[in-house]
Amino acid sequence: MQRWLVRALVLLLVAAVIGGGAFWWLTSPDRITIGREPVPAGGADIANGRLLFDAGDCAACHATPGGDRLHLGGGLAMHTQFGTFHVPNISPHETDGIGGWSVQDFVRAMRAGVSPDGRHYYPSFPYTSFQRIGPKDLADMFAYVRTLTPVPGRAPAHDLAFPFSMRRGVGLWKLAFLDGREFEPDPSKSAEWNRGKFLVEGPAHCAECHSPRNFAGAIIAERRFSGGPNPDGAGFVPNITPHETGIGGWSKSDVVELLTTGFTPEFDSVGASMRAVVENTARLPPEDREAMAEYLLSLPPVASSPR
Repeated sequence: MQRWLVRALVLLLVAAVIGGGAFWWLTSPDRITIGREPVPAGGADIANGRLLFDAGDCAACHATPGGDRLHLGGGLAMHTQFGTFHVPNISPHETDGIGGWSVQDFVRAMRAGVSPDGRHYYPSFPYTSFQRIGPKDLADMFAYVRTLTPVPGRAPAHDLAFPFSMRRGVGLWKLAFLDGREFEPDPSKSAEWNRGKFLVEGPAHCAECHSPRNFAGAIIAERRFSGGPNPDGAGFVPNITPHETGIGGWSKSDVVELLTTGFTPEFDSVGASMRAVVENTARLPPEDREAMAEYLLSLPPVASSPR
């Protein structure tokens, strides 16, 4: 009996070592090839970088609360079912922000959710959408951010419950939900539609807030854009598909109006974090807001997710 117990304990130990090794290998950030694509040579287009920065609503999350929208010192607290995430400093400060990063560091962070020191970022940073942006556009965005004011100070560490506090486990999440595909135009569609899809699905990351999520915190694909609980814990984000429970009765000019002024066809106005989104989409060229409207109204109608 004693010999059997010893054998059982040895087998359990071996299984634990093998399982731990497999987990460590599968979750290694070094295994992720996304974001290692070379950045095309040539000077950065800062005007394009600013446009993508505004489309991405970067200032709404990364601006120091109560400060200038372009002082990207971070600190915003995002309260979720997994715990509280604190948005980091992405100003060009050399030590507290991203001023010490290379352009390749920025591309890898945006597309793969991997930090320059080789750690996984949590998907509260919406790299599942930003992966659709190509290296050249990301290089332009990085060049624009580097023109902004360096802001000292770092955000507090995330406050997450176990097991979500085990950052290494994000590697398993990425195996399931990060595909690394860049946006590719659909040749059967118009240039306006393709531009709209790129903006909505990539930099603007609209689905990240306007979709319900599964137990792992990933977007439920078949209910994409149909609305869902606010990711930071307060209220319900509306359906933006052309369903009668969403924007089905809206015209293209109605959608453009909302993206420009925040007013709906019912003469209501957007609230909460969407106000900051509109502050940024209003800065886009009119043709980009029209392209976003064109794409949104072409989405498959999906009934609003149950609250």
